[in-house]
Amino acid sequence: MIRERVAHLDAARLGLGLSVLILIRVGAHDPSWLAKFQTVVAAMPEIQGAHRMTGDLDYVLRVRVRDVADYDRFYKALISRVQMADISASFVMEDIKDTTALPI
Repeated sequence: MIRERVAHLDAARLGLGLSVLILIRVGAHDPSWLAKFQTVVAAMPEIQGAHRMTGDLDYVLRVRVRDVADYDRFYKALISRVQMADISASFVMEDIKDTTALPI
């Protein structure tokens, strides 16, 4: 049942103080786009989580970067690698609860 053991690092002390949730809508839902998207996500270490969604959104990314300028660099790199119909971001102001513990 244990997939891996990890250390939880202090992102702010490591210079990665900005947490971003990115909401994505795609134009086409085909296997080649999905394969490319998965490759891009795997190659970008700033992406901590990537989730395919139901409803109005197609994907949500959880990203960690230094600051807004670093997010802008990340954003430009992401949109240059894979085509999306719409992308928007929200910056996390405060982590009220952020855990990887499972409720067992």
